[in-house]
Amino acid sequence: MYDDILVPTDGSEAVDRALDHAVRLATDHGATVHALYVVDQRVTTANSGDLHDEVVADLETQGEAAVGAVADAAAEAGIDAETHVVHGTPDAEIVAYADEAGIDVIVMSPEGKSPRERIRSLGSVSDRVADDASVPVFLIK
Repeated sequence: MYDDILVPTDGSEAVDRALDHAVRLATDHGATVHALYVVDQRVTTANSGDLHDEVVADLETQGEAAVGAVADAAAEAGIDAETHVVHGTPDAEIVAYADEAGIDVIVMSPEGKSPRERIRSLGSVSDRVADDASVPVFLIK
């Protein structure tokens, strides 16, 4: 039923709960877990010059660590994993990746960022993904 499972990650502890669920699904279905981190262009374009480059590099490093943690958890469970760090607006990139990669289900946490960050980013990324995705979205609290 599920061959490819997408786990968007922001590197927060809340992702662990979603990841546990995704790993169980992947184990049950022999699926591949796809880890996706989006370097938020709204953050990077707010800075200019050397600061811009520094912010982008820092976010890319955080992204590589975040998707690496997902891949490590998948490997520990004996599951194949793919990792991707992309640039853009998180909800749009998650939905686009799901469509382009033939993802069967998205598993994510609605609680990754602090309330202040959610307000600043105009609401919940997970809500927008759930509204716009063409595949099922499991929101794991």
